[in-house]
Amino acid sequence: MAIKDLQIRQGNVDIVLEIVDVGEPREFEKFGKAGKVSTAVAKDETGDIKLTLWNDDIDKVKAGDKIHLTNGYVSEWQGEPQLTTGKFGKLEIVGESKEEKKEMTEPPNEEEDKKIYKETEEKTEEAEKKVHGEELNEKPVTDEEKVE
Repeated sequence: MAIKDLQIRQGNVDIVLEIVDVGEPREFEKFGKAGKVSTAVAKDETGDIKLTLWNDDIDKVKAGDKIHLTNGYVSEWQGEPQLTTGKFGKLEIVGESKEEKKEMTEPPNEEEDKKIYKETEEKTEEAEKKVHGEELNEKPVTDEEKVE
């Protein structure tokens, strides 16, 4: 099964995914019982999907993990499909994505970061000049001036 094949309200989902990101857990109380919920982003070769993590599953999963979800359920939240274990599903860690782990654990490349920052700064300056008419040799119009 692949993400592209999932349909809203589909049950019995059996899928292997890589976790891209895990959001901050939120606490709630329902029917007098406290719980935790978190939204993660998971992907496969066909796309990505939000994955709702409940209680103990939140602490099990981290970015870069490869998971196997069995008997999962596709719900809908604000028009978007979300995958969850639901009441009867099971989530297990089956490995780690080497690519994600490498990116998450590598120290920052300061030289590359400085280069990207400088390029972005230069592009921003160029864009500001165009917006303010400096490159077009135009004088900015003030509120007092009438434009004809």
